[in-house]
Amino acid sequence: MNNISILDCTLRDGGYINNWEFGQDSIKQILHSLCESNVEIIECGFLRDEDYNVNRSVFSSVKQIAEMIQPKKESAMYVAMIALGDIDVNKISERTGNSIDGIRLTFHKHQWNEAKESAKILMEKGYKVFVQPVGTTSYSDMELLKLLLDVNILKPFAFYLVDTLGIMYRKDLQRSFFLIDNNLDSEISVGFHSHNNLQLSFANAQELMRFHTKRKIIIDASVYGMGRGVGNLSSELLTQYINVNVEERYSILPLLKIADEYLIEIYNKHRWGYSLPYFLSGIEKCHPNYASYLMEKETLSIESISKVLSLLPVDKRNLFDKSLIEELYLEYQKSDIDDNDVVKELKEICENKTVLLLASGKSILQKVEEIKTVIKNEKAVVFAINFSPDFLKSDYVFVTNQKRLSNLKNVNSAKVIASSNLKNEEFNFDYIINYSSYLGIGSGSDNAGAMLIRLLSKINVGKLYLAGFDGFNPNTVENYCVQNNSAILESETAAQKNQSISIQLKNALNKLSYILLTPTRYEI
Repeated sequence: MNNISILDCTLRDGGYINNWEFGQDSIKQILHSLCESNVEIIECGFLRDEDYNVNRSVFSSVKQIAEMIQPKKESAMYVAMIALGDIDVNKISERTGNSIDGIRLTFHKHQWNEAKESAKILMEKGYKVFVQPVGTTSYSDMELLKLLLDVNILKPFAFYLVDTLGIMYRKDLQRSFFLIDNNLDSEISVGFHSHNNLQLSFANAQELMRFHTKRKIIIDASVYGMGRGVGNLSSELLTQYINVNVEERYSILPLLKIADEYLIEIYNKHRWGYSLPYFLSGIEKCHPNYASYLMEKETLSIESISKVLSLLPVDKRNLFDKSLIEELYLEYQKSDIDDNDVVKELKEICENKTVLLLASGKSILQKVEEIKTVIKNEKAVVFAINFSPDFLKSDYVFVTNQKRLSNLKNVNSAKVIASSNLKNEEFNFDYIINYSSYLGIGSGSDNAGAMLIRLLSKINVGKLYLAGFDGFNPNTVENYCVQNNSAILESETAAQKNQSISIQLKNALNKLSYILLTPTRYEI
């Protein structure tokens, strides 16, 4: 198996996790430790046409990379990646030997002609070029064969099989590899870059090493499996496997040192690894951001998310389109009904009365007595939103969330107002309102609190009290007054949720007078 090489992509693919902000000293030490581990190919980061920050593994020139890799190890190959269009390849200086040796050029299917010309320029400058089509699994056999004909004429250093969506099983790998192996110039190496959506990266790497071929093979991996979402094949697992089953070739301790001293701290802030969104995207053969987008809404059951993903057009699955998935989501949720009679009845009950809205924020646990006092003194009509508290009596439970509905087991004497998107034959709703009539505009348009406020505005309630509208904390244990199975949120995700819901609440409350009984992160 001397034809097998490992390419470590920690500083490049792993950088999606922390915006490539490893720190200058950490970048140098990681590169040094990778050299000590004896992995054959070391990826230093991205080449992009942007202002250079010495603390990020994103470079605007090969000279900047040279300063990071000194002293350069002669037996290792150093590379960087260019995503076609991120930098004009004419700006890349000639290969001198003291910086990177190769450039990985990644491109989408429709960009091949442009990528081919860029590859030629880079090869003329002396670089070993790795041709890396995004989502090789999306190519038909004929498309792939046509591409290979061009690649054979170009004669780059390597051609890559890229499982962008992480959907390849053993039989898929066998079929794709042998199609490439039988039609690619024998002097061109074949690389394999996989994503671990179905937890098959390590199994597929082992399968690839079993193939009887004289061709040189490159397998991508990253230390600690660092990479966005589910992550990548782990460098320490792959090197140890080769040491035990093939030959003693790699030093494992330098890789463990990288994980221990640099990556675990990042992991504790920005998790990667197995997750349901990426598993679902693997099943549906679509970009993982589609599943993540739906999961982060926290309004749909897994079954419903799977159904929405199945509605994605085949030709739109490989690239994430936010407007498309939002459109499909709203279309799936929409089930128009005439709710005029319901609105009229609620108006007769609540018009000009004091109303208290209870969201499920944890802060209400600290204010229970104060809330009870307001209810008693103001004779407030109480609406609980997507939950039924056992420590406060509510008159109505307002439900818009399919996921929360499944946990709504005991509403006591409260009447249930449900939105028409809910699909549950086991629950008897007292009132059903038309879902699409109470949506806002933009991100967070279906926030339940804002939807209820729009309904209350329509029925002309009087004084309005709000409690439990806490907003999102990255530590989800702190978010809810009842048990909730939400995953830990990234700080950025929590901030985005707070911002979008703030806008929805502010717009919904625009013509209403209200009093907050509990603290909030929302800017309303």
